[in-house]
Amino acid sequence: MPDRHGPFRNFRFLLEIEGIVQAGFSECTLPESSTEAVEYRNGNEQPTVRKIKGLNSYGNLSLQWGITESTELYDWWKTVENGNVDDARRPIAVVVQDEVGDPGPRFQFREAWPRQYDAPDLNATGNEVSIESLEIVHEGMERSA
Repeated sequence: MPDRHGPFRNFRFLLEIEGIVQAGFSECTLPESSTEAVEYRNGNEQPTVRKIKGLNSYGNLSLQWGITESTELYDWWKTVENGNVDDARRPIAVVVQDEVGDPGPRFQFREAWPRQYDAPDLNATGNEVSIESLEIVHEGMERSA
């Protein structure tokens, strides 16, 4: 039985994308999220600026996987490349798993769509796995247990 009181390992995770069943990824870089601090001061206040809340911003989600015969993620990218961003927007989630594969923390992303697709580099003298990658933008992230 896994130790649910200790930290989760970072090598077991799933990606859930509405309408796309591929979930085998070798690497997933979760994005940062931040809120801009805007400096402001009224003319009749002490000579010190206040910090007020500005806009929220979210970094991009990065995925890498070994190339397979599946073209589902590439087809998702082609939807964007062909100018249909609204058709490509999907809710997605990264789910961290414990040692036995039970779900743990979940990171959910709103209005996600692929911004960049990278095909694998090929080398006839190497023996590495061919890796595809996808960078995904989104409009908000939430973490749940």
